[in-house]
Amino acid sequence: MTTSVDGAAKESGRERRAAGRRGPWRLAALAVLLLIGLLAVGIVPRIQRRTELAESVRAATASLPVVTLVSPAPAPRESEVVLPGNIQAIQETAIYSRVEGYLKKRFADIGDRVEAGQVLAEIDTPDLDQQLAQARATLAQAEASLAQARSAQQQARATLQHNRTTSEYNRTNLARWRSLRAQNLVAQQDVDDRQVAVDASEADVQAALANVEALQASIVAAQANVDANRANVQRLLELQSYQRVRAPFAGVITVRNVDGGALITAGSSSTNTPMFRIAQTENLRIFVNVPQTFMNSLAPGMTVHLLVRELPRRTFTGRVVSASGALDPASRTLLTELRMANEDGALRPGMYAEVRFRIEREHPPLLIPSSALIIRSGAPQVALVKPDRTVKFQPVEIGRDYGSTVEIIHGLVAEDSLVATPPDGLREGGGVQVVPAPAGPPRGAAPEKRAR
Repeated sequence: MTTSVDGAAKESGRERRAAGRRGPWRLAALAVLLLIGLLAVGIVPRIQRRTELAESVRAATASLPVVTLVSPAPAPRESEVVLPGNIQAIQETAIYSRVEGYLKKRFADIGDRVEAGQVLAEIDTPDLDQQLAQARATLAQAEASLAQARSAQQQARATLQHNRTTSEYNRTNLARWRSLRAQNLVAQQDVDDRQVAVDASEADVQAALANVEALQASIVAAQANVDANRANVQRLLELQSYQRVRAPFAGVITVRNVDGGALITAGSSSTNTPMFRIAQTENLRIFVNVPQTFMNSLAPGMTVHLLVRELPRRTFTGRVVSASGALDPASRTLLTELRMANEDGALRPGMYAEVRFRIEREHPPLLIPSSALIIRSGAPQVALVKPDRTVKFQPVEIGRDYGSTVEIIHGLVAEDSLVATPPDGLREGGGVQVVPAPAGPPRGAAPEKRAR
């Protein structure tokens, strides 16, 4: 019994000692579990939030537009500009008749080469011939009236001279009778009679003088009438000389609108058709509308080359002679005149030609791909990408359009980076994903030759 009690007591003591030893470990385990719980409560939400934020960043990054960047490149200093030109004759004019009548003969036709002053046609003018005959008769009548007026003036001058002689005689006679009266040799009445004779002769002289002056005025009027009629005759003679229609200069007949017997109307009104059209084609002139961008590069004497599609194996050379003093406000172009020789007649007025200007620019503009332009309402724009990968829309001014590339005159610098092909969802201040551009031609590749 005692042994059993002692064994139980010993067992109970060992249990108490084991329990005493397990107590701190349990507290430590509980503390660790509490700490783990607290850490789980504090860290897990952070991890979840960080994971969600990362997912949001990845989603936002995945939704940004993907773009490739290009940089502007300088255009070549020397470029070739091809512009359309209209070939015209150095001289070309329509020939109208100065007289009315019927076409009597025609001596030239379309395509004939004529010399200056050569007769092209002859016109029958019966009305003009009658007017000339009447004018000559009127002139003869006026000359006869002038001769009659001059004869009357000669007669009036003779009468004036006779009256002056009579007046002088009467004065001398009056002086003699006054001397006799002073000696009481004649009566006073005789002296008075001589005085009356002197006064009458003086009145005759004044009347004759007035008649001479009146006849002089009549002669002047008759002379003016003669001059007018002579001028009318000369005018009709000049018109009669236009019965023969002559070439004003050497050239080619390009239009002929009359045949023998046709009624010819004088003048060049809008309703009147010209008889002929003549062009001088040994030298030609070409008119070209040069864009404002290149107007400062033009100078008189500058050599240009012309190409005509119908003559593909030939290149013609011309030179700049003059330019208009103002630009066309509608097209912003400068009308420029070129001259060239055409001795062999290969070129003809009215032909279309391509004119090639070789222009050297002191400050070449920048070139960008045409796909980089954003054309909306307002000025053209490009999408610049700033260092923080955000977008800025930049207005630009376009120069020449080469098709695949365009010139930018204002709005960009060579250091700018712009979106090569702006997508539809691009917005101001928005971010973009930049990917490397695919391998291809270097930026600023040589532009096409044709200007648009």
